[in-house]
Amino acid sequence: MADSEQQVFRLPRPLRLESGAVLSHVEVAYHTFGRLNASRDNVVWVCHALTANAEVESWWPGLFGVGTHFDPADWFVVCANVLGSCYGSTGPLTSNPETGTAAYHEFPLLTIRDLVTAHEALREHLALPRVHTLIGGSLGGQQAVEWAIQRPSLFENLVLLATNARHSAWGIAFNEAQRLAIFADPTYEQATPDGGAAGLRAARAMALLSYRSYDAYGRTQTEPNDEVLQDFLASSYQRYQGDKLVARFNAYSYVSLSRSMDSHHVGRGRGGVATALGRIQARTLIIGISSDVLFPPAEQQVLARHIRGATYAEMDSAYGHDGFLIETAQITHFLERFYVQTYVH
Repeated sequence: MADSEQQVFRLPRPLRLESGAVLSHVEVAYHTFGRLNASRDNVVWVCHALTANAEVESWWPGLFGVGTHFDPADWFVVCANVLGSCYGSTGPLTSNPETGTAAYHEFPLLTIRDLVTAHEALREHLALPRVHTLIGGSLGGQQAVEWAIQRPSLFENLVLLATNARHSAWGIAFNEAQRLAIFADPTYEQATPDGGAAGLRAARAMALLSYRSYDAYGRTQTEPNDEVLQDFLASSYQRYQGDKLVARFNAYSYVSLSRSMDSHHVGRGRGGVATALGRIQARTLIIGISSDVLFPPAEQQVLARHIRGATYAEMDSAYGHDGFLIETAQITHFLERFYVQTYVH
């Protein structure tokens, strides 16, 4: 298996969701990069964040790609789009073959565990008996830690960045505020591909405040002209970022996946967070970000405390939560130190 164009895996049977609802037709879009070696032990599986896609080299270029830590010359990299997204996997805008229509705002609730179930089916389809490294940040980290609990013997190494064991009241409140902006857009209820676009634009502007930091805005968006009374750099930046997301995403997927994130709780039905994390067998590296206000380092320290033998590292970054996508030199440094404990690679 070499580098691939986007491929689509169709689950062989309907998917019963944690909520009890059933998705009768499920597809998972995915990419692979590099070649699987003869012993099939060079697999790196990437779990992406909220609005990302399966083309990991496009959004994590300092970590995946030629000349990076996860060079496809050495690794067989798999990245699959999550259910609920709009990048090829089944989501709110996917037409139901039986009805010929999409569900839009009536798409059923997906939990993090449902996202894992779909990707576990893909792993079985690809006949990958062992994964050398499972890695993810933010929502991707939530998926990765849940998967490592469900299948403890499957993963040799687990790398979690800027994520948690249970989505916080703070994080849920941020997500709900963004959804309220979308719901306030009257076009959302019209159930068209462009429905809720104005609300999504506002939601993205709100979300960005949780992704970045006070210092980052101060450094890049402070007005150099003391005479300006309106149309500030920071104002135009928020509009610009809202427009960028509207051009590539949709409000229905945003609502669906933010609700998935809210559902994240590894201790649900397992006797609590500590007991659930105690099931993980993978060697684990957990990376926090000093300036992350959405997933503060205390949340990663909880993971490190309850995953046996876990290594904790913290990045000093002015970029806030987005540091896990930007600070690839620091991440590479931590990865090299982590792997050298056992491996020479």
